[in-house]
Amino acid sequence: MSSQVLDAHAAPTARGATPAVRTRAFALPEVRWAAVATVLFVLGLAAQFGGAPAWIWWTLYLGCYVTGGWEPALAGLRALRDKTLDVDLLMIVAAIGAAAIGQILDGGLLIVIFATSGALEAFLTQRTADSVQSLLDLTPERAAVITASGAETVVDAAALAVGELIVVRPGERIGADGQVLSGASDVDQASITGEPLPVTKRAGDEVFAGTLNGTGMLRVRVDRAAADTVVARIVAMVQEASATKAKAQLFIEKVEQYYSIGVVAATLAVFFVPLALGAAVQPSLLRAMTFMIVASPCAVVLATMPPLLAAMANAGRHGVLVKSAVVMEQLGSITTVAFDKTGTLTRGTPRLCDIRPLTGSELSPEELLTLAAAAEHHSEHPLAAAVVAAATDRGLRLPAATGFDSAPGRGVHAVVDGRRVAIGSPAQLLTTDASPAAAVVAGLEADGKTAVVVTVDDSAVGVLGLDDHLRPDAGDTVAKLTALTGDTPVLLTGDNHRAATALAQRIGIRDVRAGLLPQDKVAAVHALTDTGRRVLLVGDGVNDAPPLAAAHTGIAMGRTGSDLALHTADAVVVRDELATIPKLIALSRHARRVVVANLVIASTFITVLVLWDLLGHLPLPLGVAGHEGSTVIVGLNGMRLLARGAWETTPRITRRSQQHA
Repeated sequence: MSSQVLDAHAAPTARGATPAVRTRAFALPEVRWAAVATVLFVLGLAAQFGGAPAWIWWTLYLGCYVTGGWEPALAGLRALRDKTLDVDLLMIVAAIGAAAIGQILDGGLLIVIFATSGALEAFLTQRTADSVQSLLDLTPERAAVITASGAETVVDAAALAVGELIVVRPGERIGADGQVLSGASDVDQASITGEPLPVTKRAGDEVFAGTLNGTGMLRVRVDRAAADTVVARIVAMVQEASATKAKAQLFIEKVEQYYSIGVVAATLAVFFVPLALGAAVQPSLLRAMTFMIVASPCAVVLATMPPLLAAMANAGRHGVLVKSAVVMEQLGSITTVAFDKTGTLTRGTPRLCDIRPLTGSELSPEELLTLAAAAEHHSEHPLAAAVVAAATDRGLRLPAATGFDSAPGRGVHAVVDGRRVAIGSPAQLLTTDASPAAAVVAGLEADGKTAVVVTVDDSAVGVLGLDDHLRPDAGDTVAKLTALTGDTPVLLTGDNHRAATALAQRIGIRDVRAGLLPQDKVAAVHALTDTGRRVLLVGDGVNDAPPLAAAHTGIAMGRTGSDLALHTADAVVVRDELATIPKLIALSRHARRVVVANLVIASTFITVLVLWDLLGHLPLPLGVAGHEGSTVIVGLNGMRLLARGAWETTPRITRRSQQHA
């Protein structure tokens, strides 16, 4: 019974990655209609300013109205049937009103903006659903169960019952959460805990569904049903946190609804009240149409969208993908940043950082590394790969090794140049804590590094130190975020406390919370938000997806990030440059200031024009000119955020930040 048969659909992927299930953008009708509307609008614009006959560009614009506006119009009519009124329907009515008085270009622009926004929302929602499904696919479809008679039978992993005994062979994914009853192996738990190195599992240890078994064979007792596994709970937490975020938008929707109702009611009053007092129909209708145009929130929408879209475009040029204008605005309100460790502050792969020959071994560092790399050459363990890579980088010639043997949790043995070489954990190779090697091991482990001992003919000759490569800009990023937000970042990691604390001390983080499972990270985020802080979480793995969704804003690292993290996060650092995060927050704050200025300008124009129309006589052309003039002013003001200087400007430091620093 081969492991390939059992696990054909769960082949190992990159660290923390999930099998990709992707819906193409143009498979969504919202995206197709928005694309058609945009193309028709651009063609109409070209025809209008290219001197084409009016009927041509009017036809193109009307096509834009139909393709981009029919869905929100239909949704608005359904909302009316349910006795609600939303701003989308008001925008459609305003666009039609603009076309009715000859301003068809302005109405087309509104249609394109709303259609594009709806398409982007639909696409991101579908991608998140795809990622959740990919996460569920981490767990293998089948598992080998040992029956009461001792025979093996293959069953659906989803049907495993608590108390059953399963066999996990080398290279297979574990089919259920449970406890190891016998066997030993190194298990890659990166998808659940984010730990960069495989963890040795022996009898009595806990294992998780979806994690990847190494070279040993394990017998595992099932302790949780499929619906209660850590992977299943990650999915539930992502969905619950996303729903909580959606509820935060209800206030905005209520404001939009009340404003839309108010504009419609006022427009009807402006039309019918003069009629009741004996006014003529045509002047009353003209005044009501003018009121609808000048009171519509078009200028307010354009006052907020262009600055945020310009900031998003600027961030995109510098390697940061921000998924929506709402996210761009929220980033500016962040008061606390929480980091994952592995793959975020670090590269996520071990590297050799110390070569310590022992006194009396008569070996140079190069000779010690040569022996170790030759013995490790055939090992598949990540630590072995780091040792071999270090030897290769130094141009060392590796002699052939014979008699290679590997034991999970113990290390490797091989014969190199006639000498028996062993590389493994200190607990296995050191017989006494009083040996010289023990002191070196203690020093390396105190620094948060992983120590492995090298023995030749059963005598310790040296110690190698390995650690996860810290990103070069991690320390500077932490310092800038501390000054920018006034609060030192927090470290949330599934790695062990010793390694996490050592890394945190190197980069200036004081609040360290280690050994966390995904649900523990969510609880930590909630604990921070319960104190009134607005939390930005930066992570990369599947285990970071629930806290990414639970935080006010989540940022994923693009190159190493799992599909679920990338699609759950609100923004993605495409080039894995941590230094872009403080610049992104500063850019968001700049955009928020521009939005406030634009809202003041737009609301002033609307107020003046509405009062003029109600209390005096506002000519329709002048009302349209004032309405469009405010749109042009706020649009040009927002476009300033496209300039390179908006990204390069030194972030503003608040008074609270200065006191904290």
